[in-house]
Amino acid sequence: MEEIHVSQTLDVREFNCPMPVLKTKHALAGIQSGEVLKVVSTDPGSSQDITALVKRLGHELIETTESGSQISFYIRKK
Repeated sequence: MEEIHVSQTLDVREFNCPMPVLKTKHALAGIQSGEVLKVVSTDPGSSQDITALVKRLGHELIETTESGSQISFYIRKK
């Protein structure tokens, strides 16, 4: 698997819906096209919500990983 070069990491482990999605949207607005945002969440709803946000905004969800209750999303801004 190709190594993912993360430009910025957003830690939203302390937040529940809708804050992980809102903070992800704000962080994506602050990075350049082509850069990768890593989002780390423990909110179970984030899996569906962040995936839907990325699709709606037209960005690329490179990978999603789960480790225990922690979910990491790797998003490339288009």
